[in-house]
Amino acid sequence: MLYAVVPACNEGERITRVILTLLAVPVDKVVVVVNGSTDDTLEKVRGFPLQRVKPLFFPEPLGHDVPRAVGALYARRYGARGVLFVDGDMAAIPVRPLRRLKEAVLNQGVDLALTDCYPPQAPPPPSPVTQRLLFFRQQLNLLLGMEHLGSASPSHGPLAVSHRFLEKVPLEELAVPPVILVYAARAGLRVEVVTSIPHKLLGSPSRGKLHSTLIAATIIGDYLEAIALATGRPRSRKQEGVYYDGYHSSRRWDLLRRFSAQEIT
Repeated sequence: MLYAVVPACNEGERITRVILTLLAVPVDKVVVVVNGSTDDTLEKVRGFPLQRVKPLFFPEPLGHDVPRAVGALYARRYGARGVLFVDGDMAAIPVRPLRRLKEAVLNQGVDLALTDCYPPQAPPPPSPVTQRLLFFRQQLNLLLGMEHLGSASPSHGPLAVSHRFLEKVPLEELAVPPVILVYAARAGLRVEVVTSIPHKLLGSPSRGKLHSTLIAATIIGDYLEAIALATGRPRSRKQEGVYYDGYHSSRRWDLLRRFSAQEIT
């Protein structure tokens, strides 16, 4: 069975469209991790048949990327053979690339299937911040011997994982996405870019300059952690005297650990 995991916080305007897209892929079950929502996201999710769409509700925000880990733990517990991850704000996501991700992990031997959100045919991103993010992505991919990934990243765009990934990678690490590349490399898993969706076509709404700055700091810190882990050093988010926190300090590791303990009992 293929599960889809959808993190959602205050996505009432978009979540129905995201779920309908995933059901059209099709997937066997959509797990929507509704966390910290104060709008009607949960009500919209509950409007779907429970056998196809399962809400996991947390009154408090879980923090950036933590819902992915929660959803993956749930999917593994209930026998998923693969998991497709799509964020709850990606209302314009096309069905075709999601089908490619599904096919890759279920039938083509790929264990971690990524989306290239800055494909060569797209205009080069003008933002210096974006260029810096792409540098860190490429640096880690080269370090791991995965230069074929280019600048593709599990931090950006839809991705899918296989049953082997679910069994061999600590799923809690999905909360710091670049780190799963290190674990995948160590486990000898196959990681490939199987599709592309230019960033502007993901359908994610603009959330302002401050949010963009915090997201960039979060991802840079995540990559610094992954690079440190890959080179045998203690994990750190610090470089040249700067600590890259972003949204990292709002990640609810306590709630993730609690859910993980419940999942394995």
